[in-house]
Amino acid sequence: MDLEIAGNAALVTASSRGLGNASATALAREGVNVAINGRDEEELEAAAEELREEAAAGARVLPIQGDLTDEDDIRNLVETTVDEFGGLDHLVTSAGGPPSGPFMETDDEDWYKAYDLLVMSVVRLVREAADPLQADGGGTIVNITSRSVKEAIDSLVLSNSVRMSVIGLEKTVSKELAPEVRANAVLPSAHETSRIEDLIEQGVERGEYESYEQGLKERGSSNPLGRIGDPMELGNTVAFLSSPKAGYINGQAIPIDGGSGKSNL
Repeated sequence: MDLEIAGNAALVTASSRGLGNASATALAREGVNVAINGRDEEELEAAAEELREEAAAGARVLPIQGDLTDEDDIRNLVETTVDEFGGLDHLVTSAGGPPSGPFMETDDEDWYKAYDLLVMSVVRLVREAADPLQADGGGTIVNITSRSVKEAIDSLVLSNSVRMSVIGLEKTVSKELAPEVRANAVLPSAHETSRIEDLIEQGVERGEYESYEQGLKERGSSNPLGRIGDPMELGNTVAFLSSPKAGYINGQAIPIDGGSGKSNL
């Protein structure tokens, strides 16, 4: 299915790997010019080279190094994308997860760092991108958060609590920036990213699993689909939400979890 977004311009943050990278890949395969972002320059350049091989003919890939907790870096991300591509049609926000831990072992510094990374990065990105997104017929915002905003996850108090603010922001801007801009969020459960791969390999080293394949199977055994997610399944959803094919979807928070959630809504 042609998503009708070839030639558009997108900025995808925290996209040198993981779910951000999968989202950038899905957009580039549709012919979108994509700016990707990460803190590690070497890793970012390697991701850009891989993405260029995946991109549709004519689609450009622009790596922009930057720290999402730095306001000047965020301003540079948006300005560079607009300058290089001549505008901005799609913003996809992603960020690394905060440290795990129970409430009583989480101090004030942990809370402030998590808020700065997960919430203020999105606030600043949307603020900087609002004008170019509203220009030339409008655009889209997709925030990648976590299923923890629907159901609290044990020992993830920071993610459970702080990410809720992103959903409140997404719902608000879906009204304030409409009709030019549609804003939605995706709420992933576990996907086979490098983080999950590392955790499984560590389990193999500790003797918890006989092999990577066994560890992967066990991690997905409780899911109704019998597996954890492929990052491209989330990436493809992000690309769809960024397209005219999803033109009447706005202000929604969509779980991407294989049906593992226990909430009715």
